[in-house]
Amino acid sequence: MKTIRLSLAFASMFLLFTAFLSAQSRIDVYFGMGTAHAPSNNQSVDTMGTGVLLPTPSLGGVFGTVGGGVFLKRTFGVGAQVSWRFSQGDYAGLGYRPVFYDFNGMWTPITAKRVMPEFQAGFGGASFRFYNPNQYYYNNTGRLTNFAGSSNHLQLHLAAGLRYFIKPHLFIRPQIDYHWVRNLTEDPYGFGSNSVPEYTIAIGYSSAEVR
Repeated sequence: MKTIRLSLAFASMFLLFTAFLSAQSRIDVYFGMGTAHAPSNNQSVDTMGTGVLLPTPSLGGVFGTVGGGVFLKRTFGVGAQVSWRFSQGDYAGLGYRPVFYDFNGMWTPITAKRVMPEFQAGFGGASFRFYNPNQYYYNNTGRLTNFAGSSNHLQLHLAAGLRYFIKPHLFIRPQIDYHWVRNLTEDPYGFGSNSVPEYTIAIGYSSAEVR
């Protein structure tokens, strides 16, 4: 949860800072739910140190997404987005939670119609956090925790969505995100592909009125 909070804080600071660059900015924010997927690497690992090898899973589950953008020009802007798995999944006996965060250029080529396409491209990071379900130990902070470690990777991000304005400022947006996660297949606690597609339906607010 610390990684999620830090990612959301950085994204919020990024959007607020950018908003001050122009008093005429259009500001868009959204929250969504969906899923992401990557296949298993078809390996077995001894995560608990007992000599028992357990198979690695595929990546999946229900994800939440929070993001937004500031449009300094009519159709071009910059934004940030964070996606995370709501609950911990099982990774060969360990709990795991992936977090994707990215900073993007945004393009909405149509700004005066009820249906508006949206495109994003950028970069960021992917953090896979692991938790021990049985043992609790003191880490270097001196506090009791079940946190077992994390695996962090650079990621590139592309996205395409379609906004439908149900009210002048309120929209619903299905979107497909593509995360290319560096060295995800080479990580001993990774997955079977560096490509992680994500499918989301979001509800959002735009400060510009669309009719």
